[in-house]
Amino acid sequence: MALQPGGLLAPDPGALSPAQLEQLREFKIQTRIANEKYLRTHKEVELLLSAFFREMFLKRPDNIREFAAEYFTDPRLPNKIHMQLIKEKKAA
Repeated sequence: MALQPGGLLAPDPGALSPAQLEQLREFKIQTRIANEKYLRTHKEVELLLSAFFREMFLKRPDNIREFAAEYFTDPRLPNKIHMQLIKEKKAA
């Protein structure tokens, strides 16, 4: 098996049997479905991420990790998301 840059092993397409590949494909499909259901029932996740990306693109910070750490640890963030949820429910 060949090494990729960084010392990682390259994928070996023959490592899984056809049955294992089918099992993996089905697992991926079910995981995507479960993730989609979760996101549809938790609107706050969408609000949280869209607000983060909006702020990031507006401010264009040099250090994205520091910006993200500050953004997601802001003690006012839960209240901001809660107020946005209320605003969206009223608009609907």
